[in-house]
Amino acid sequence: MIAKRWVRGLVGGVIAVGALAGCEVPPPPEAAPGPTAPVRAPSASRPARPPQPERPSQPGAQPCPEGGVRLREAGGDSAMGLRLASLALVNCGTEPYVLDGYPELRVLDRQGAPVEVSAATGTNGVTTSVTGVEAAPRKMTLRPGAEATFSMVWRNTVTDVTVPAVEGWEIEVVPRPGAPRVRLRLTQPVDLGNTGRLGYGPWIERETR
Repeated sequence: MIAKRWVRGLVGGVIAVGALAGCEVPPPPEAAPGPTAPVRAPSASRPARPPQPERPSQPGAQPCPEGGVRLREAGGDSAMGLRLASLALVNCGTEPYVLDGYPELRVLDRQGAPVEVSAATGTNGVTTSVTGVEAAPRKMTLRPGAEATFSMVWRNTVTDVTVPAVEGWEIEVVPRPGAPRVRLRLTQPVDLGNTGRLGYGPWIERETR
């Protein structure tokens, strides 16, 4: 009797378990869609940027010559065939530059060859008027960026039609004994005619503001 009850209980438990197993459990609800962020493709590492060359602080500026100075035109005047022109020597270096007395100069033609001219200090017989070439020479020291000038005087006169007129288009200067030569291409020529004579003055320190 007890065995029958045990078998019945066992069969009932199996049927209960089967009933429970046969029931379908609903799946969990899907999550509500939300904002989607754009998907970025993995990017390759960027190559290192090559160093850029430094730009000059003053575009178009001329390099300073070996001697530390350069020439530039500093004005002029003309009247009745008499010519007067000034050249400036600029200390473009980093050290003080000492001048004493007169420059040594040559007049060159378009091709850079010396022209036949008697160049001497003072008026050199070109004129008797005061032109600035008669100034007394003196010693001076140009700080970096400072400049000094000297003046030239000549006549554009043709005294002999059988002699070709002479024009100088470059000036070559030795600022002081032993210094490197400095050349300057002129915008206006030294039009000597056929007088063959030029006078020039000493260095004069130019005032800068």
